[in-house]
Amino acid sequence: MGSLLLAAGEKGKRHCLPNASIMIHQPSGGASGQATDIAIHAKEILRIRHLLTNIYQRHCAKEGETEAQGLERFEKALERDYYMTAQEALEFGIIDGILEKRPPFEGDSSSGP
Repeated sequence: MGSLLLAAGEKGKRHCLPNASIMIHQPSGGASGQATDIAIHAKEILRIRHLLTNIYQRHCAKEGETEAQGLERFEKALERDYYMTAQEALEFGIIDGILEKRPPFEGDSSSGP
């Protein structure tokens, strides 16, 4: 769920490198035992999926996108493993920028004038 941590970062500070690959997916798990135990696990996985969809929507909403549109976009994306390039993640709203070079560090004399 690294993509969830990335998406939930502070807006404007969510970046990745140009060759990064970002993947989002629905929760998964295995259950065994009695049918009622399996049903309990399935219900919990569906609850977590709903929670994840809402978290992604809240943190990655596009400008002008309604909440319903955002939820639909993430529900569709979470159906299967969804791999994105850095540019696709930027367009999808998971990141805010792609780092092409190291940003200047205050007090760093090696960065030049």
